[in-house]
Amino acid sequence: MNIILLGPPGAGKGTQARHLVESRGMVQLSTGDMLREAKDSGSEMGQRVAEVMAKGQLVTDEIVIGLIREKIEAGDGAGFIFDGFPRTLAQADALGELLEATGQGLDAVIEMAVDDEALVRRITARSTCGSCGEVYNDITKPIPADGKCVKCGGTEFKRRPDDNEESLRTRLMEYYKKTSPLIGYYYAKGDLTKIDGLAEIDAVRDSINEVLDA
Repeated sequence: MNIILLGPPGAGKGTQARHLVESRGMVQLSTGDMLREAKDSGSEMGQRVAEVMAKGQLVTDEIVIGLIREKIEAGDGAGFIFDGFPRTLAQADALGELLEATGQGLDAVIEMAVDDEALVRRITARSTCGSCGEVYNDITKPIPADGKCVKCGGTEFKRRPDDNEESLRTRLMEYYKKTSPLIGYYYAKGDLTKIDGLAEIDAVRDSINEVLDA
């Protein structure tokens, strides 16, 4: 089963992807993680990535698709979660062609819909455990009174430098300009399902599982 999680920055795509990895054995394909892994791998593709990044240039769609192809061809059939890719219509076309060429399909595209103002309030209150990445929120899920992460017991917590209102609104505008057209693209293909991305984490997880089980 292969799925795409769509939604603006801070919608919780990474959190829900981790749930699917743990519960269904799926593989999360995060563009950022793949690029960092490739850069350190020493492979031919990794050397290309390292050269581009060393020059401060943007990694091309061709390289990203090449990395995804490597992951798909090395996969064990558990299925993939595309998180942060595709971001543009051209990338969506390229991904569709790659899946077809490798005998794969796309089973669902899940849009984690949010209200911008509510999202800004949530993200500016967000922090994560420095050890395991567990997400906390000053309003909905505060750091425990004993100062220890409920998942790993870690005591260091951090906030992303760009988790402030100005940066978030800039990232949202970039998302709407480049990525939101994918919503219409996948709707027209009959692949899109919309869920409430601002519900409680467990409720969002249940909504995603309902889509995948249908």
